[in-house]
Amino acid sequence: MTDKKAERLQHVAELLNAVGRDTETKILSTLEESNPNLASQIRDRMFTFDDLTLIDSRQMQLLLKELNSEVLVLSLKTASDAVKELVFSSVSTKAAEGMKDDLESLGPRRREDVEAAQMKIVQTARKLMEEGKIVILGSDTV
Repeated sequence: MTDKKAERLQHVAELLNAVGRDTETKILSTLEESNPNLASQIRDRMFTFDDLTLIDSRQMQLLLKELNSEVLVLSLKTASDAVKELVFSSVSTKAAEGMKDDLESLGPRRREDVEAAQMKIVQTARKLMEEGKIVILGSDTV
């Protein structure tokens, strides 16, 4: 793959990371129908909130230090159990209990607000990755 094509794919992935989950899903589903290979290449370059499980607990601690606690709790509203468990296991027992209590008392929130909070966390994680402070676990890590 040429560098320009890889760069363009990365730009598309970044744009899709910046839109709401519903829009992202619609775009990728439509693209999947017409060009499954391209859709797969774009998905491979995307980093989503659920991908936080691809960092270890120590790196999660570095990420959590950068986050506003209100944004973090709001982001956990619709988070997978795996993401919640990673977050809770990366902080002290007391802090985890406090977050769980805050999450329980949060009440209904607009989906857009939760997704915006999740996007802030993803953007912070991507910034830390670009700075080399955290690494995504995967096939290219040793």
